[in-house]
Amino acid sequence: MRRFAIVLTPLLLAGCIKGSATYYITESSNDHVITVRAEQEYFWNKEMTLTLVTSHMPECQRAFPMESVALDEVSVELFSNGDDVYSVRSSGELIQIDTLTCTQLPEPKPTALGQPVGTFFIDEKTVTFEKAAATAPAAPAAAAGG
Repeated sequence: MRRFAIVLTPLLLAGCIKGSATYYITESSNDHVITVRAEQEYFWNKEMTLTLVTSHMPECQRAFPMESVALDEVSVELFSNGDDVYSVRSSGELIQIDTLTCTQLPEPKPTALGQPVGTFFIDEKTVTFEKAAATAPAAPAAAAGG
């Protein structure tokens, strides 16, 4: 019976999602990053636990537990407010962090999230980060008169 249980254990865990994706704040270095980790403990569990990790090495590294979210609603949006302050939005949760000190700031107003940086997605058991489309600069207003 014990051998049967050992053989079945990997099958029970095979459907689980456990992964992470990273946004590199300093693209030339792994020292300043924001990572989202996602974990589904059991394949029958319809929710996923998210964790936000901010790292500015060697100064700091910190994990922020986030709300559990339904599997079909997993996307985490990342916004930049400038000065290494980022807002993270997932389902009904909104977190603002200072990545230089790895501290959580008061929740920002939904109208003050900053510029979109990208989105973390869960797809086929993997977590990926997709950068936001670059916004084109506003066209200058046409000169009046003639």
